[in-house]
Amino acid sequence: MAYLWLKALHVVAVIAWMAGLFYLPRLFVYHTRQAVGSEGDVLFKMMERRLMKAIMRPAGIVAILAGVATVWAAGFSWASMWLSLKLLGVAGMVGYHLILERHLAEFARGERVKGERYFRIINEIPTVLLIWIVIFVVVKPFS
Repeated sequence: MAYLWLKALHVVAVIAWMAGLFYLPRLFVYHTRQAVGSEGDVLFKMMERRLMKAIMRPAGIVAILAGVATVWAAGFSWASMWLSLKLLGVAGMVGYHLILERHLAEFARGERVKGERYFRIINEIPTVLLIWIVIFVVVKPFS
């Protein structure tokens, strides 16, 4: 029974984390259009900071911890190929999250290091990683 509760917690946390991973770059797209110090700039900084602090960081941490607990509770082998490949996708998701953290800090400092086109392109990364992860979790190839 604990396994099912952990799995449910993991799925809910992943959904919340993914929502932020999809939405934050979209906010960055529109934020790049705002003049530094403008009312819009201040509003976007607040929205981005709150999204990261209130949703993305907590959900990401819970998703990872609940995922580890789910693997342990289910008795999956950490050496299994499907799980290793799934975790590779998770590592990519964490790396992507950290890139967004860096961009958040740049916007907070009033820096515009990357443009709108860049944020439109990287916004596709979590979709590719999500497809990768779901395939390895559901299909479990190489098991």
